Amino acid sequence: MIHNDISFDTKHIWHPYSSATEPIPPCHITHAKGVYLYTNNNTKLIDGMASWWSVIHGYNNPTLNEAAITQLQKMSHVMFGGLTHTPAIELTKKLLNIVPKNLEHVFYSDSGSVAIEVAMKMAIQYWHANQKPEKQMFATIRGGYHGDTWHAMSVCDPDTGMHSLFSKSLPQQFFAPRPQSKYGEDYNPKDIIPFSQLFEKHHNTIAACILEPIVQGAGGMYFYHPQFLRELAALCKKHSILLIADEIATGFGRTGKMFACEHAQVLPDIMCVGKAITGGYLSLAATLCTQTIAHTISNATPGVFMHGPTFMANPLACAIATASITLLQSFDWQKTIQSIETQLHELLSPFKTHSLVAEVRVIGAIGVIELHNAVDMKTYQKRFIQEGIWVRPFGKLVYIMPPYCITAEKLKFLVSGIHKVLCEK
Repeated sequence: MIHNDISFDTKHIWHPYSSATEPIPPCHITHAKGVYLYTNNNTKLIDGMASWWSVIHGYNNPTLNEAAITQLQKMSHVMFGGLTHTPAIELTKKLLNIVPKNLEHVFYSDSGSVAIEVAMKMAIQYWHANQKPEKQMFATIRGGYHGDTWHAMSVCDPDTGMHSLFSKSLPQQFFAPRPQSKYGEDYNPKDIIPFSQLFEKHHNTIAACILEPIVQGAGGMYFYHPQFLRELAALCKKHSILLIADEIATGFGRTGKMFACEHAQVLPDIMCVGKAITGGYLSLAATLCTQTIAHTISNATPGVFMHGPTFMANPLACAIATASITLLQSFDWQKTIQSIETQLHELLSPFKTHSLVAEVRVIGAIGVIELHNAVDMKTYQKRFIQEGIWVRPFGKLVYIMPPYCITAEKLKFLVSGIHKVLCEK
């Protein structure tokens, strides 16, 4: 029966970034608990990906389960147009207590990519309300990734990113080189020059600058110097350009700060969060902005912000998100992330001398091994599973972002499995 299920899956289900005719065979997961994924043949895998960085508390968490069950018995969904509910109100209180203090308004959506679309629409509508309709463009740095929907794709790297196929159809945005000064190394003041020149020339048409603070995720897992972000924020202010922080991958403690922009002590005008907001239980995202932006948009024609997802502020997702943030705040998460970071430095250090490895980098609960050449996804995935770990590499990168509840022993097992597979090459 299981075999037939996999055959059916292969024939009819299209997985992320996969071929419909020659897919990499998927691993059939029957249940999950803590840091483990359990397969249909009764083996268990330590999940090094936290299900694309979202399952920060581990799977089947009793606290989040209870929050889901309690809310499910009341209502799983109700439209947010003209109605409100306690889960949305409580989650908003939680968020406003932990995000940068200048952010006072929260707009909910159902995925990170949509949160980016909302942020971009928000920026354009803000300038339209300010009688500057010519400010329609966006600026960003190379190597970024902001999602797979249309305008989100337009601010992903147009050449090295995943969306080059659509580049001629997408809105054309402004791109500057990403900073060469890496996190933890010396800062080169020349890094900011391309943005300074770009803003000087095009600030009248740029609505906002959007980027991932400190850590570029799916665009290359690159960590850059906080001073660059500080100087960029100052340039945005100087040229009347909004700053949008995409914290979808970095939010809720992943980099050692609650949000990565805190590494640079920067206050964005708009911030997007998602992924880990519900502890990986349900899809939910939020776009937060300043009171100035919210009021400016609301006090001009048409008098409302022009967006409204069907599942906006879904009560079930909001209740779980509130429980997840409460759970995160209930223990010394900074110490936990610091311990993971220290161990990752120790465990990944031997890879630096490996002939296949170009660079190793670590920040918070993120460990990255960059290879000289692109990985063979099919081979690597199969071998990682055989070693009892779930690691999903892409491009030249073998990286891990484990759940925060991973123990030192399990983290060592995870990295040992990676080492064993790489040493075969």
